Amino acid sequence: MDPQILIEAFRSTRNQSIHACELLEIEDYGLQAAAFTSPPKWHLAHTTWFFETFILKPIAQDYQVYHPLYEMLFNSYYNAVGEQYPRPQRGLLSRPAVAEIMAYRDYVDDAMILLLSQITHPEWSTIEQRAKLGLEHEKQHQELLYTDLKYSFSKNPLYPAFSEAVDTNNATQEKSRWVEFEGGLVSIGVEENAESFAFDNESPCHNVFLEPFSLCNRLVTNSEYQRFIDDGAYQNPEYWLSDGWAAVQKGNWKQPLYWFDSTEKMMEFTLQGLRERQADQPVCHISGYEADAYANWANARLPTEAEWEFAAKQNQATNKASTALHPQAVNNSDNQNDLFQLYDSCWQWTASAYRPYPGFRASKGAIGEYNGKFMCNQWVLRGGSCASSENHLRPSYRNFFYPEDRWQFTSIRLAK
Repeated sequence: MDPQILIEAFRSTRNQSIHACELLEIEDYGLQAAAFTSPPKWHLAHTTWFFETFILKPIAQDYQVYHPLYEMLFNSYYNAVGEQYPRPQRGLLSRPAVAEIMAYRDYVDDAMILLLSQITHPEWSTIEQRAKLGLEHEKQHQELLYTDLKYSFSKNPLYPAFSEAVDTNNATQEKSRWVEFEGGLVSIGVEENAESFAFDNESPCHNVFLEPFSLCNRLVTNSEYQRFIDDGAYQNPEYWLSDGWAAVQKGNWKQPLYWFDSTEKMMEFTLQGLRERQADQPVCHISGYEADAYANWANARLPTEAEWEFAAKQNQATNKASTALHPQAVNNSDNQNDLFQLYDSCWQWTASAYRPYPGFRASKGAIGEYNGKFMCNQWVLRGGSCASSENHLRPSYRNFFYPEDRWQFTSIRLAK
């Protein structure tokens, strides 16, 4: 890549993280309502730590670390780097203050831009590769910043709004249709030497045989999921996996996360505050267990990740990011073969366990912990959400969470 293009991409991505925080009050930067979330200012520091730890410290000549204890404070999970500050206690870090975190970002940014201008550096290939990974890593944390903040705001009885309300679209709801695919021997994943960026878990490219299958053309809506609730599904173990039923009992789940029903209206907490629930919008913040149970109740199933990727590659939908920070309904269409809401609404649970593709090998050293170490006990999600970065919206992207997780923008696409 042209160094100047890489520098501009670096500046743009780093500025986007700051832009995402412009609507925050100073008190918001330290919010952490649960162990699985992180405060906004921790996200700002950790993404900076990534560039300092994996590029500047080992490569940049005469680089002096900003603060020696930051290596521990803002290390997320890299055991090969060293000790980590306990994740559940990140909200206790009132210091360093937000101003100091911003100064840390500026310090690292200046050093990175200087290094990125040195195309004749003997380790330029490593610099370029890790800089690109660092930018994609920061975009992942931009999405996490929104989802973590939403969870923390939801615990406030005032139900504060992060951003101004966006007018709900007045779409004529797309009818539910089954789109058929012949399957066969298909290619999944990306080539390891592909020109465009992909995470290591998206490769190697390999063949998978698919029986003929069908996917629903859109995501399950709020009104459709309400019928699942009204039918007593949360009280009926026959639809649930054993671990899923245990999660329902332990969490006393009765409806999706962020649904609140008053005596007069069915409400939903959003990043625009508490709002009346819209029947035709996609049901959101669903665990993998709930998605699987709904599919069983609907006499369908969840797609495999190979089915989803193959179908998405056949579809003409534009990889388009949303600006609403909330999933929207789709307009009615006469095209019988379109798949809607692949990327711009919610991540879609699949029936596939998050495991390595045949021939996958994690990189050596700490950088190899980025994806490989998590290939256990998690499920794959495909697509993208209304909070995703636009260049993450591609058929091969493999997101992954534990099946009990509900705080991400997750939904259901049925398969048969």
